[in-house]
Amino acid sequence: MAHILIADDQEKIRQMLKSLLEQYGHEITLAINGREALNQFRPDKIDLVITDILMPDMEGIETIRELRKVDADVKIIAMSGGGTIGATEYLRMAGMFGAKETIEKPFNVRDMLDIVLECLKE
Repeated sequence: MAHILIADDQEKIRQMLKSLLEQYGHEITLAINGREALNQFRPDKIDLVITDILMPDMEGIETIRELRKVDADVKIIAMSGGGTIGATEYLRMAGMFGAKETIEKPFNVRDMLDIVLECLKE
């Protein structure tokens, strides 16, 4: 199956997504922020990146921009639970900077699975 990199500063979200996606045979790499995700990203090994937007050290929009510099074709799903301008606005910006799909937290696991499957098909 696919190798998926998950970047989120919340341990519960990282572990929930890891457990969920491993059930479907995916290999998972975890990162606690965007900087760690960039350090672990290898275009020839990672098929999909799922990143939170609001994270310390390097937030998701910057992470998406930097990932696009390394691999213009990388598939990215951005997720956000809000913040000062609200999740909708952060996710809109994530799409402008290269996220293929976006999802608002809290999300339904079936919705996340559908988005992951859709991204991996292309």
